[in-house]
Amino acid sequence: MVPLSFAGRAFLADPQGALWWPERRALLVADLHLEKASWYAKLGQFLPPYDSQATLAALTEVVDRTGVERLYCLGDSFHDKFGCDRLPEAARAMLLALTARLDWTWILGNHDPGFADHCGGTLMEEVEVDGLILRHEADIRDPRPELSGHYHPKLRLHVRGRKVSRRCFVASGAKLILPAFGALTGGLDAGHKEILRKVGTPAAALVPIKDRLLSFPLAA
Repeated sequence: MVPLSFAGRAFLADPQGALWWPERRALLVADLHLEKASWYAKLGQFLPPYDSQATLAALTEVVDRTGVERLYCLGDSFHDKFGCDRLPEAARAMLLALTARLDWTWILGNHDPGFADHCGGTLMEEVEVDGLILRHEADIRDPRPELSGHYHPKLRLHVRGRKVSRRCFVASGAKLILPAFGALTGGLDAGHKEILRKVGTPAAALVPIKDRLLSFPLAA
């Protein structure tokens, strides 16, 4: 993890998209989209049914590594409001183990509004922690410092004739959008006009790599 400063607070960013807040002993993740594959299967499009287990295994690894006490999921934690009920036994056991050991908050997103919580944790529309607003989708009308998800930002570059795509955070003075943490999620280009409209300018794509945080200015 590498240092990331936002709104006067010190965080540590993980290349997988998690954000560690040491002062609060908290971890923030966005857009897990658990049980996305099973949702597509109901529509006749069959994908490998291991997305939830892969996502929760990665999340467990970050939780173990950081030793956090609380976790905030910034919306679209399930791909639909019935996703919790479709979890395979192994994935359900992993999730229940996490929600039992942590002060766990589900922030509702557009994919999972009104889902019945059978997996532990607390459901919230949004949360304020130490002056920071945690919600699913950025609200440009709110001037308060805010962390959100929803857009699955990715930085796409051409490097030595190859297209390179990396999960990234998008930051402006008062907005920070987290990348999707889920194993089966696509991504919107970090410089997309809708992302820039929500965060305002100047803005930058922040890409954590092994030993530093790379910053790429985003043009409006």
